[in-house]
Amino acid sequence: MWLWFHKLSSPPYAYRTAGLVRPWLFWPAIALMAIGAFGGLVLAPEDYQQKDAFRIIYVHVPSASLSLMIYTVMAVAAAVGVIWRIKLAHAVAAACAPIGAWFTVATLVTGSIYGKPMWGTWWEWDPRLTSELILLFLYLGYMALRASFDDTQRADRASAILAIVGVVNVPIVKYSVVWWNSLHQGPSISKLAAPSIEGSMLWPLLIMMLAFVLYFGAVLCDRLRGEILRRERNASWLTESLARS
Repeated sequence: MWLWFHKLSSPPYAYRTAGLVRPWLFWPAIALMAIGAFGGLVLAPEDYQQKDAFRIIYVHVPSASLSLMIYTVMAVAAAVGVIWRIKLAHAVAAACAPIGAWFTVATLVTGSIYGKPMWGTWWEWDPRLTSELILLFLYLGYMALRASFDDTQRADRASAILAIVGVVNVPIVKYSVVWWNSLHQGPSISKLAAPSIEGSMLWPLLIMMLAFVLYFGAVLCDRLRGEILRRERNASWLTESLARS
């Protein structure tokens, strides 16, 4: 296990591995998105209350889940970088931030589109919406803090602290609809009891969630390879690798 962990923390090994893994994530993600979109937009029946407006969940719910998952991955990677001084872990955290920020933007935009016909307003300072907006600010703050340092090591340390501290917002976002009165509907599938969403509507949603996770993995591989190139641009292994190719 430790040998595998040591190999994975090696920039040359991680660079090659990310390049090999990326197609196995990207193409299944595209195929599953097509299946999930067809199932959700065509096969699933309309909701008896929300009619066809409910179909936005097939983008909104996976985006919201990914916005939280990616921040957690970023914070864990930052913590690994700080505790074990693994530079590649900081590279993973840096690669996660813009992806997570875009998923958070997608969550807020699709939520606003849904909120206008359902709630009569594009925006409400609701606990879920407000904490999700704070999550976006954390992503943007992380990226801005990294960009404010010319020295990579100082940028790694400073941004890692922000990522680790900010992870406290993740459970707040997730459980805000349970802890406080909220316009946002409660959990429909992440419950110990049976999901409160009908099966013909549920299976496309689960497929879309898996597709979004795979897509995140593929984009992370691309961004991680770019981050490694930026950090290792003067390394001998990179010169030798480019010469062989």
